[in-house]
Amino acid sequence: MGDRFDTIRTDRLLMRRWREADRDPYAAMNADPVVMRYFPALQDRAASDVSVDRMESLFERQGFGLWVLELPDTAEFLGFTGLNPMPEGVPGWGGMEVGWRLAQHAWHHGYATEAAAAAVDVAFNGIGLHEIWSMTAVLNEPSQAVMRRIGMTPYAHFEHPRIEPGHPIRPHVAFRRQRSGTGEGPATPRSE
Repeated sequence: MGDRFDTIRTDRLLMRRWREADRDPYAAMNADPVVMRYFPALQDRAASDVSVDRMESLFERQGFGLWVLELPDTAEFLGFTGLNPMPEGVPGWGGMEVGWRLAQHAWHHGYATEAAAAAVDVAFNGIGLHEIWSMTAVLNEPSQAVMRRIGMTPYAHFEHPRIEPGHPIRPHVAFRRQRSGTGEGPATPRSE
């Protein structure tokens, strides 16, 4: 394993590893039907805790992962953003995905774009990836707008293999961005 990226700072955000205190606000976010409208189901507390354990284990295995987002001055939990392996059966399988999920109170502040740009910078300039992926339901236009703002372009439409046929969010779109060799986005993250 190479460099570790346990903590990243952007102009307005702290991106850090998971703590025990993050479990309650994370579970509340996963139980919010508005936040989860582009996911197959809400997550109960047990599933949410398993998800936290899985996300934290990414840092142990690869030195980076899905960071908690918080406001540095208040330590307010905003959600998460980061890098996660693309699952089997989707375009980009075997590659690395930039993903995010934010609580409703964190929407419309540019946090997803700022944090996703920082994650892409880590992917390209920190760990040396040559491409980065992202995917979402075709209906999820807000996330597609973030993908475009961080320089990603549509790559493929597909039916997500883990979502039952006929479900309205089964149609998905994959976006991709390749490393350009120059600056990789508006944020200037700093690893700590």
